[in-house]
Amino acid sequence: MSLEDLRKKIDETDAQIVRLIAARMMIAQEIGREKRKQGIQIEDTGRERGVLENIRHVAEEEKINQQDIVNIYRQIVTLSKSAQGIEVAFQGEVGAYSEDAALQFFGSSVHIRPCESLDDVFKVVERGEASFGVVPVENSLEGSISLVYDLLLESSLKVCGETELRVLHNLIAHPEARLDLIKRVFSHPQALGQCRTFLKRLGCELVPTYDTAGSVKMIKEKGITDGAAIASARAAQIYGMKILAREIEDTPNNFTRFFILSKQDSPSTGNDKTSIVFSARHRPGALYEALREFAARNINLTKIESRPTRQKPWEYNFYLDFEGHREDKEPGEILEALEKNTLFFKVLGSYPKARQ
Repeated sequence: MSLEDLRKKIDETDAQIVRLIAARMMIAQEIGREKRKQGIQIEDTGRERGVLENIRHVAEEEKINQQDIVNIYRQIVTLSKSAQGIEVAFQGEVGAYSEDAALQFFGSSVHIRPCESLDDVFKVVERGEASFGVVPVENSLEGSISLVYDLLLESSLKVCGETELRVLHNLIAHPEARLDLIKRVFSHPQALGQCRTFLKRLGCELVPTYDTAGSVKMIKEKGITDGAAIASARAAQIYGMKILAREIEDTPNNFTRFFILSKQDSPSTGNDKTSIVFSARHRPGALYEALREFAARNINLTKIESRPTRQKPWEYNFYLDFEGHREDKEPGEILEALEKNTLFFKVLGSYPKARQ
């Protein structure tokens, strides 16, 4: 066979490979639609490992380099995840910690949608303009994000997942700025609160803003040289700004927990949590009776917090997280009892525990 004939065979083979990849992408789009219906996250590391292991076995049978084929297939898998078309909403600008949490949970293949406010995140998902929303619910230093719990109370959205993000704060400024000339520090109030010790030593005016990454973007757009922002190192890189000081948070145990929101929660995995909210009846022992339901069935509470009902002074809703899924037998019995014996009751969602 001549060289020209061999090259023709290569071209024909390449065309077949491209057509097969296109067919794989179409299947991936179907998978994406099914995942949206079920509220399942795109990133499935177990399934991805299985695919690559199968490919490795085929490469071994065909006597070609296994690692080379796996490297090629990693790119194909990434393209396939992108084709599944999941859009995720979060509050803040590109480079915000909420975006980091979204990428950590879903993987880099998702489409992101920045929103100006937490309320906008809920609205975008409720309207079906994004499949999922990512919102912060509590920080290990500053506590709960009250607004998110208020929005959860009012919204029809469900909590379908959670993720915990290690937060590393950095003091970020214009490339021409100097640390000794900084007079103002801009950032979200939570970030400012998490860096109190450093900021006290710095002795600058603190200016609360709606977003960490948005503060970096503002410094760039306005050419501010006497101010700095607290945000992630990735935000500094995205906007081409300079890091004046790294890891300025008060303690290294600075984590933020995020809820993943969708129109429905997740199926039982055997390693789940459930979040609920209720208000107890106004009589002695009512809260004790509610909590006794969990103790009697040996169900572990992972969080309990009260929030004003905002309807009458000094009346409270109780937010609980506990281990188990609402469809499991004993948690289901607890939820049934609470619904009968409380003034108000709502399941916020059941979801897999965050991967540690």
